[in-house]
Amino acid sequence: MKALFKEGDSKVYKKVVQKTDVASFEVDGMVHPVCATFALARDIEWASRLFVLDMKEEDEEGIGTMLTIHHKSPAGIGDSLTIEAKVKSCRGHELICTYTVYAGHRLIAEGETGQKILKKEKIERLLSSLK
Repeated sequence: MKALFKEGDSKVYKKVVQKTDVASFEVDGMVHPVCATFALARDIEWASRLFVLDMKEEDEEGIGTMLTIHHKSPAGIGDSLTIEAKVKSCRGHELICTYTVYAGHRLIAEGETGQKILKKEKIERLLSSLK
């Protein structure tokens, strides 16, 4: 693992909310015409993964350890989101980031993500032991 980043370093991911991002379930259809928590989680994970892509060696991969989402305001279809992930800490092989999600000047969500950067073979062993 490459130690490239320090506390406060940031990465930004921009995303436009699509119809496929709304809260919708097979059983009862669309719940609300706004960005679903699970879609937001995916994009938040990607923003913090941008660090991992730079940090991991060829024989390593990142794996999520935690994600918190504190919604502050809804984001509707067509809203342009700016997700900024910032390094909170990097100890051993674990990267913790804080993040904010904005639509313009409106805060949509904030929280933290955690990822570990491990050897691919270790992740494969861990996952195969679950079968």
